[in-house]
Amino acid sequence: MSWLLTAQWKSRNISKIVKYAAGQSRYLFPWQMRILLKSSRGEKANNMNRIDTQESILSRPWPDRIPPKKLLAIRLHALGDTVITLPYLQALKNILPATEFHFVTRKEFADLPRNMKMFDKVYAVEGGFDISRQFLSAAFLIPRLQKEKYDVVIDLQRNLLTRTIRRMLFPRSVSEFDRFSLNSAGDRTRATINKIGFTPLPEMLARLDVRENDRGLEKAGYDPGRNLVVLNPAGNFITKSWPIESYRRFAEGWINTVDSSVQFLMLGVERLREKSEYLEEKLGKAVINLVGKTTISEAFNILRQAEIVISEDSGLMHLAWVAQVPVVALFGSSRSSWSKPLGKSVCLDSSDLECGECLQPTCRFDDVHCLTRYSPEFVIETAQKLLARRDQ
Repeated sequence: MSWLLTAQWKSRNISKIVKYAAGQSRYLFPWQMRILLKSSRGEKANNMNRIDTQESILSRPWPDRIPPKKLLAIRLHALGDTVITLPYLQALKNILPATEFHFVTRKEFADLPRNMKMFDKVYAVEGGFDISRQFLSAAFLIPRLQKEKYDVVIDLQRNLLTRTIRRMLFPRSVSEFDRFSLNSAGDRTRATINKIGFTPLPEMLARLDVRENDRGLEKAGYDPGRNLVVLNPAGNFITKSWPIESYRRFAEGWINTVDSSVQFLMLGVERLREKSEYLEEKLGKAVINLVGKTTISEAFNILRQAEIVISEDSGLMHLAWVAQVPVVALFGSSRSSWSKPLGKSVCLDSSDLECGECLQPTCRFDDVHCLTRYSPEFVIETAQKLLARRDQ
């Protein structure tokens, strides 16, 4: 174990992993421990996803006509990116109904996959954004994964940690995600799965088979006889946020010109509390406020009852289009080619502006013109056209 002591001295970042991994050494061979330690040594949070853009993307197709017995898919973060993988994996499950499907994701996002009927097992990597804690969690998880003896591993993340996990599992077939392509995340996910060599996935999104779990909507005042419009001001930067006053004017305009009996729903994380309470105050009983009151899987099932979703770039926006609900997405600094909603959706992006899709948290012109140029009246008109196309 001298190599273990040496590693402990070499890196402050690895000390916790060494202590915990030592307890796992009877399950991992020494050379496997060395890979785990080497992979995490000296890594910082902002370096976690750095992979040479010129490196090869591993793809080893399934060699047999007989379907594999067990398949593992890996996608660690973020919520929206994890959600995007699900309809494509569901489509593959439809092609391989007898194959066991397992999934590895971050603990924060494991709720929805665990409520998907396609997955036989879902494993969670703990540690949040802390790289050392993620590798520490992986030290415990890898021996459990090795016992499964996977035939196929689909790495839909392709970072240092997921490659480390995959290398220790020795699957017969492997496919890795192209992180640097300019194509949408959905198209890249489909391409990654197709490289395994089974029947190509269909272009149409597969409907997810989810265990029923939508408690709380009717208790909160929802009337099933009225249409439900979701408002989601969830952009995490000012450059991703349509003004909250625009949401108020949109809602008032929708009531006055489109549907006087509509109910507006707000879901999502606790940081939206102030915005949701503002709209609840201005719009009164027309608003159902479930911010901070649902799990991810409950929110997903609730979204399926919505007529349309008006949203900024966020995890909930991806939940909506994956649930096959029409979405009007308001993109400011986000890169639409990567993360725009697919399916029955419209993306109002900033790709036509010289400064558009800047990916910056603040606007250099201090006016966030990429979003403020979209008036509530224009968004109402866009939403109506989208619903009209859906009904054709």
